[in-house]
Amino acid sequence: MVDQSLRLDAFLPFRLSVTSNLVSETIASTYQALFGLSVPEWRLIAVIAEDDGTTQQLIARRTRMDKVSVSRASIALAERGLIERRPHVSDRRSQSVHLTKSGRELYAAVAPKALELERRIFERFAPADIASFSKMLLQVQEATLAVREEG
Repeated sequence: MVDQSLRLDAFLPFRLSVTSNLVSETIASTYQALFGLSVPEWRLIAVIAEDDGTTQQLIARRTRMDKVSVSRASIALAERGLIERRPHVSDRRSQSVHLTKSGRELYAAVAPKALELERRIFERFAPADIASFSKMLLQVQEATLAVREEG
């Protein structure tokens, strides 16, 4: 007889979630202490820095954040003068978001800290293991999307 009991510590989706939360909490405390940014705010700044003129809908899709979190972060960043909204060129019902000069300066200060945190977290692992892990994460994303589509 096969043991069908669920043990959370052996359940990969649980381990992945706990690990992700731990990494996010570590990063969030650093961004908050140094720059006064929440994780959603930092994600918006990073996505906009990579894809200036994107929309909140595309940011939500790319980051897998819910629309309310994206909207709140966008409002907070706009109030701080870090982003601005403009009418979208091809869809007048939508707005594109852009970093302001202050937003670009903040990104330039935060990005090296993000890379340093990443380096510190992963310095214990061989480059080949990191490459395999990264590839596997992408495969898990693809498999999860496929399962979601199957219903």
